[in-house]
Amino acid sequence: MNISIFESLGPVMIGPSSSHTAGAARLSRIAGIIAGKGYTSVSFGLHGSFAKTYLGHGTDKALVAGALGLREDDEHLALSFDLAKERKLSFSFYETELDDMHENSVQMTFLFPDGHSRTIIGASIGGGIITINRVDGFVAEFSVLSPTVLIFQKDIQGMVSRVSKIFADFDVNIANLKLSRDGRGGIACCIIETDGFISNEIYEKIKQIENILSVCIINEK
Repeated sequence: MNISIFESLGPVMIGPSSSHTAGAARLSRIAGIIAGKGYTSVSFGLHGSFAKTYLGHGTDKALVAGALGLREDDEHLALSFDLAKERKLSFSFYETELDDMHENSVQMTFLFPDGHSRTIIGASIGGGIITINRVDGFVAEFSVLSPTVLIFQKDIQGMVSRVSKIFADFDVNIANLKLSRDGRGGIACCIIETDGFISNEIYEKIKQIENILSVCIINEK
């Protein structure tokens, strides 16, 4: 079994817990990238262990810090509530039950000034490692351990091959590809994990494909 140095030693972080603090901050930060810029409010639905112990472990502060874009090793993590107030980001917490999800799961809803929202469900599974399980109701199931692109598109024949060709043209190998949809001919969510950096040129090329609705690139681990 291949185990990374990150998994064996744990992340560089502000404690006390890699899963409840560092992982929570990273989870919220990645969810914020997926949601996109400009949200003014975030609600956090805490499930399982997160719901029971979040105050003692500082999970609440970590989640808000992540939504502000702070990394898990940022010394300002403990000050996230004050920073959110300064940046006019409102937030709230509630307990919820998320069927068949990991004990350290959270449902994050990002609200934008125009009234639209994005909901991401993810988990902190230990050692700072996270999973993104759902995006706006679509099955996602990726861990951001390699460069990842998240695409929403119309469910039309040939879309996957058009996107795949762009990666081939830029000599970027596709490691994993997952597709879910809300129904035949409806909206599809395509997740591609790669072996190499996803450049802005690739991003722009994908955006230009007809019937692509949105594109999000996550290059970091």
